[in-house]
Amino acid sequence: MNRTLRTLALIALLATAACGGSDESSDTTAASSTSTGSTELATTTAPPTTEAVTTTTMAPVPVYPLTGLPITDGAIAARPALVVKIDNNKAARPQSGLITADIVFEEIVEVQTRFAAVFHSQGADPVGPIRSGRTQDVQLLGSFNRPLFLWSGGNPAVTRDIRGSDFVNLSAQDGASYRGAGFFRSDQRDAPHDLYASTTSAWTLAPAGATAPPQQFQYRPADASPLGDTAAGADLNMDGLAIEWRYDAASGSYLRSNGGTPHNDALTGTQINTQNVIVMVVDYQPSPADANSPEAQTIGSGEALIFTGGTLQRGMWSRTDRLSPISFTDGAGNPLLLTPGRTWVELARVNTTTIV
Repeated sequence: MNRTLRTLALIALLATAACGGSDESSDTTAASSTSTGSTELATTTAPPTTEAVTTTTMAPVPVYPLTGLPITDGAIAARPALVVKIDNNKAARPQSGLITADIVFEEIVEVQTRFAAVFHSQGADPVGPIRSGRTQDVQLLGSFNRPLFLWSGGNPAVTRDIRGSDFVNLSAQDGASYRGAGFFRSDQRDAPHDLYASTTSAWTLAPAGATAPPQQFQYRPADASPLGDTAAGADLNMDGLAIEWRYDAASGSYLRSNGGTPHNDALTGTQINTQNVIVMVVDYQPSPADANSPEAQTIGSGEALIFTGGTLQRGMWSRTDRLSPISFTDGAGNPLLLTPGRTWVELARVNTTTIV
């Protein structure tokens, strides 16, 4: 092979080596050329590469359905809702357990009010005083997915309605329920304000296959500020019972009083409080079980006032059937968002609420 052919072969060999090397070897070659003091440094530009961009989406944190707070115990989160009918006669105060219920509905009855306290993420031992149910409970509480219903019993017509509903009937008039739910009479109270039970015992009576309730409200993110007008709270007149809710900024909750007197919880000794107060303006009609018993109409629509985080949001409540949760929206149909935590719902008559 003559000198020209050898030169061409060497050039081809070097070109092949340069094209076939990796990016790393090319960088090394360039660095070596520099270190040897070459007067002319060839710059090798690597071809552009396209890398797939991976976007990580954080899965939503599982929350308890009735508070919107993060789940801390999976077994508790999976259990059914337990509704306890709690007395609100003056002789029944202070009650045990209202401060740990996820949701409390306050209903007008024949004499002022009574509570339907919905327990799920927390319980109360003991809980009470426990009183009778009403026909309005069947309509109001159907959205909690076959809840356990803990009550003292009622007249034949109400009893027939409760037994015919999808509730798990835990009545003090039923012998089996009486033993299993831990009912007892307190010697610290006069009858009929002396009946108590245990939520821990009542949950053991849940039927096989019982499941958790669905979410009832929509919540804002924990780090988001509430939307609405600044308001300190509300005063309500519930058929002669004066109720005051006042926002406490230090705790981020609303404190309850009755006629200017703090309404305390017997178990903790603290004033009853909640993160949200909803005033549902409803119509009351005579109950079909007793013409003297008012029955809140909770299927339909009406005005709603939502107090949360020191603000007031005005809107509407609506509901198409007893198995659907109550929807709360603003004038444009957007959902009204609550603060994650406990909620009280006041079933108030029209023109009985004063905003403070």
